[in-house]
Amino acid sequence: MSLAVEQEQTKNGFEENKEEKHSMKRVGSESSVYETEDEGEEEAEDNNNNSNNNIELGPQCTLKSQLEKDKDDESLRKWKEQLLGNLDINDVGESLEPEVKITCLSILSPGRPNIVLAIPEDGKPKGLWFTLKEGCRYSLRFKFQVGHNIVSGLKYTNNVWRTGVRVDRVKQMLGTFSPQQETYTYEMPEETTPSGYFARGSYSAKTKFVDDDNKCYLEINYSFDIRKDWANSE
Repeated sequence: MSLAVEQEQTKNGFEENKEEKHSMKRVGSESSVYETEDEGEEEAEDNNNNSNNNIELGPQCTLKSQLEKDKDDESLRKWKEQLLGNLDINDVGESLEPEVKITCLSILSPGRPNIVLAIPEDGKPKGLWFTLKEGCRYSLRFKFQVGHNIVSGLKYTNNVWRTGVRVDRVKQMLGTFSPQQETYTYEMPEETTPSGYFARGSYSAKTKFVDDDNKCYLEINYSFDIRKDWANSE
C-alpha cells in the first residue's frame, strides 16, 4: 500500500521525500518476476549490511550537548532555533537515541467512517487487520511522536505478498524530525485498490518505520483482504 507523504506540521521537519513504488495492480500478470518473501528480506538485509560497513560514524552526543555548544555564536544559535523550533532545552533528555512512537494508523475512504487500526504491542495483529473494497479510493493517515533526540532519515517501508510472491513494495523517505511534545500527523495522497477477479483475495504484508541507522521503531506483520464490498464489521 503506497504512502506518499503530505506533512501537516512542517516547522520541525525537513522535506526529503523520495518514493520507490511497485503497483499492486500487476497482481496475477507478472508474478514470475516478483521476489518471494524470503528473497526480498535477504536483499534488504544485504543492502543494509553493505551500507553500514561503508559508513564510519563520528562520536554521538546528546541533543542537549549539541544545543549547548557554540552558545555565543549568533549565526549557529539562529540556525539551531530554525532547526528545532520552540524546543525547550529543559524538556530534552540526556539520551543519545531518539524515541519515535507511532500512536495511530487510520485508513480513510470517501463516504466511509475512518478505519482506525489497533497497533498491537507485539506487532502481529490477530486475524485480518482490515478489509478493503476492490476499486475503492483510500488514503492512510498516521501519527507519531518524537522524543529525546533528533531522528534522522525516518522512512516508511511496506511489502505485500500473495501466496508467497511479492506483489507490492513501497519505500518512502519521510525526513528528519526534532523532538517535540506535539504529535506529527501525515495523510497520504489518495490511492485506488486494484479490482477484478485476480485482485480479490487475501494478502500478507510487513510495515516498518526505520531511520538512517536502520533502527526500527515499529514493525507490523499483518494480513488483509480485498473483496467485492466492505466487511460488515467496518
